[in-house]
Amino acid sequence: MAEAKIGIIGGSGLYKMEALKDVSEVEIETPFGAPSDALIVGKLDGTPVAFLARHGRNHHLMPTEIPFRANIYAMKSLGVEYLISASAVGSLKAEAKPLDLVVPDQFIDRTRNRISTFFGEGIVAHISFGHPICANLAGILADAIASLNLPNVDLHRGGTYVCMEGPAFSTQAESNLYRSWGGTIIGMTNLPEAKLAREAEIAYATLALVTDYDCWHPDHDSVTVEMVIGNLQRNAVNAQKVIQTAVRRLSELQPASEAHTALKYAIITPLDKASPASKQRLGILLQKYL
Repeated sequence: MAEAKIGIIGGSGLYKMEALKDVSEVEIETPFGAPSDALIVGKLDGTPVAFLARHGRNHHLMPTEIPFRANIYAMKSLGVEYLISASAVGSLKAEAKPLDLVVPDQFIDRTRNRISTFFGEGIVAHISFGHPICANLAGILADAIASLNLPNVDLHRGGTYVCMEGPAFSTQAESNLYRSWGGTIIGMTNLPEAKLAREAEIAYATLALVTDYDCWHPDHDSVTVEMVIGNLQRNAVNAQKVIQTAVRRLSELQPASEAHTALKYAIITPLDKASPASKQRLGILLQKYL
């Protein structure tokens, strides 16, 4: 099976990477079911990468329906060590305007109906998640954005991504609550994705692409679906440029990440006491600790 150290998960509007060469589709079955779609393995400027459309290439999966565990497990099985997550988001701050790019460094988890761990059923682990984004990977991503000087696009380094359940958008009261908490952007997909990536010891960073202001904004009523779709399409073009530049830098630097040893002290259950079935199910995650 083809391998890649760098993975890309494409969100709304980003269903493929145009610049990928020598591509092949890889169907991966995991202990947690099938991923959102076949993974596309190819080369981006000569660097092997694995790409996955988070909602499926035809956008048939709602946020709650995304098989997050299968997606991350599949990436891990291909050898992915760095994961760039591209995500369409709404803005909770006036300064983060539509078309801007945010590289957040924090999350608030407001999801309710999702399994957020690989563990359980005989093996217990508690990862450290105080700093949920890999700072080194986020720095490479932000530097890539800055180097491109994209027209009408401002870069926001850092910020808090509020992840809601969906599929409905926020009420105005909720939107104002998230603003009072210090939220910068709001989306529906990066959790439990980021938590699972940490459990899989994959460095994770988010490329958040602002499509609109959330409903708190006094001018929100002037926003139309057509405008949001137009911004999604423009964001997808920008995302491809950013990711291509970031992958080039990442392949050269391959920075250390605390995520790469996240399980070292996190596994509470003595593995020699765990059932063979549990160890087999989590084999790819546990192999260096067995």
